[in-house]
Amino acid sequence: MSRARRLVFASAALLFLLFAGWSWVQAASEKPVRRMTITVNYTENTWWLLSWSDNELLCQIVTDHEGLPTSAEVGAACGGDLQEEWLATPPCTSATDGGELVTSCEGLYLFLASSQASSKEVVIDLPVPEMWVALDGCTLTPPDNRCTNLPNLMLTAEEPLPNEQITEIKGLYDGLPFSCPGSPCILPLQATPLDGVTVEFWATSTYGDESEHYTARVRVIDTGVSAAPDSGGWYVDIISDRWKGAALPVCAQIWESFPPIGAPPNWLSTPDSNALMASDEPYYYLAGRLIASGQVDAAECQNAGLLPNGYANACGLEKARPMVESWQNQFDARIIQVAKETGVPAQLMKNLFAQESQFWPGVFRVRYEYGLGQLTEKGTDAIFIWDPEFFKEFCPLVLSESACSQGYLHLSADDQAILRGALALQAKTDCQDCEVGIDLTIADDSVSLFASTLVANCSQIGQSIYTQTGGLTPGEISSYEDLWRFTVANYQAGPGCTSYAMYLAWSATGALTWDEVKAKLNGDDPRLANCKGVVPYVEKISR
Repeated sequence: MSRARRLVFASAALLFLLFAGWSWVQAASEKPVRRMTITVNYTENTWWLLSWSDNELLCQIVTDHEGLPTSAEVGAACGGDLQEEWLATPPCTSATDGGELVTSCEGLYLFLASSQASSKEVVIDLPVPEMWVALDGCTLTPPDNRCTNLPNLMLTAEEPLPNEQITEIKGLYDGLPFSCPGSPCILPLQATPLDGVTVEFWATSTYGDESEHYTARVRVIDTGVSAAPDSGGWYVDIISDRWKGAALPVCAQIWESFPPIGAPPNWLSTPDSNALMASDEPYYYLAGRLIASGQVDAAECQNAGLLPNGYANACGLEKARPMVESWQNQFDARIIQVAKETGVPAQLMKNLFAQESQFWPGVFRVRYEYGLGQLTEKGTDAIFIWDPEFFKEFCPLVLSESACSQGYLHLSADDQAILRGALALQAKTDCQDCEVGIDLTIADDSVSLFASTLVANCSQIGQSIYTQTGGLTPGEISSYEDLWRFTVANYQAGPGCTSYAMYLAWSATGALTWDEVKAKLNGDDPRLANCKGVVPYVEKISR
């Protein structure tokens, strides 16, 4: 989907210049280019670079700012050799000998030779029209997004230039043209297919140009329930980066995929309260960790309630059962909070944590796997590659700003490894001084890290599908639920297993469903021999 150029005026002075009638820079044979030329007054300073030894004039530097010339300006005007000699010049020292000033200075120095008023022309890019999508006649409330009556689609355009106006909004609604004079443009909605319809729209301006062309995917489905006040009406969903309402879940936007109509299945839901997500599973591993850490007394049981592998035996589980139930639900509030902040389904995260760690975030079963989601150094690759903003924020905490400025993929292998290791350790909760050997505050805080990692895997799956299908969006070829299954598989096994199985399924059938990909993962292709655990993992989480 297209993205608007967001160009902002540097100061209110520019607005004054617009009103004052400054001429626009544009080519007569083309659409107007949104630029203007202004004259800027400044003080031109002429500096001489001189030698301390004989005051020889070596070069001249002209600047348009206060203060000394910058190193780059000296280099550009005088060359690299003189620049380096000037930078290496030590501070000048002086002393008095018999009343006379004696200096002992070496190298080069700058002298301000003259200053004069001057002016120059500056070309400024001006902001372009932007557009937005909203509903008229209904306010959508996730997750069901139900309207009691058919609403209208409202397209609005904003002309940022004070002397110009929006003249028309044009577009294509499911391939059919429409136009409205000025803004807003109101389009009556009708029932759509299950995969929705595409709306392309743009605006024209008295300036003589038009906005970028934007798109929205609109789905309108009858609830199938007649006039019941609490359940009748229409399910309405809109995917667009121009949408002004409550955003769809982040991965739905990445995939351009509509969630299931009405409400998602339980495993992809985010309950409103902790009680609705509470579980009482008999986790033998968690029971074993609680016994071993002294939180549960199972001395009456054989082998103090523990099996040789560290899990609880049946008696140990029975002794630990009340604490097991309490422990597995203590992170629910934080999981729901993060789900609402990120759009990653809360129940999916809880199911994943149950599968990975049984809610015991300490290192025990596998070394170098940390936290509720058992994050590994290798597993952090996805978040650095597919979430550039996360990389920009985290990298300077570990590496130099100059190294980070290159981007993750341009770092050396050693720096990448350092960064991955540092992030994985953010999920490490082992704590010798803590009551149970676990820092529960870190465990709580790490939930957002695992959510970000899942979003990065969403992006990786989306790009893989786009590449393998020759440019189809994930929502065009796979269901919302199956896209999440692919994402969970990618989290557990990495793109080597997932992408290759998806490639085999697409090549063989022209379809990308979980059933097709699952068949390839369970097949006899030797390149997927190490991927057999992916299917049961995904199906336990998505049950």
